[in-house]
Amino acid sequence: MPQLVKGGKHVFGWTLVGDKGKIIIPPEALEEYGLRESDKLIMIPGSKTSGGFGLGTQKILKESPLGMVLDANPALKNFRVSEKEVIEYRGKPYCWTKLHNHGISVPPESLRRFGIEVGDKLLVIRGSGLALGFAVRGPIVEEAGKHQELKVFSKQGVD
Repeated sequence: MPQLVKGGKHVFGWTLVGDKGKIIIPPEALEEYGLRESDKLIMIPGSKTSGGFGLGTQKILKESPLGMVLDANPALKNFRVSEKEVIEYRGKPYCWTKLHNHGISVPPESLRRFGIEVGDKLLVIRGSGLALGFAVRGPIVEEAGKHQELKVFSKQGVD
């Protein structure tokens, strides 16, 4: 897994947002984060700088500072809100989805709440250990654009 700059974050590659909101997760990321088929994952907002979102398990997130978001939203915490339905907490979007066929499918209208559009190219980043990051902008995305060796994952396969 490449590290784009000395001391910087490691990345898994790019993923393309498919026409129905399908987002493939690189196999190396699935393995590193211990994500399995049919796992329920919580989408959390990305940083102000990078945008996008993070994906994490309820178990890991509830034991982190983000646990307060889950505590304040028991329907999200216990997966009682409809899958892929975006709820807001303090002005930020959150939802949950299941891992299926090496990725997630989130309706385009829900993705827009995270600042993502169909056709976007997201940089898949090793996060803080709480969540796998999917960045849409910022310095790390700009730097990654200079690295032609990064793989691009999509529902058509790997480029």
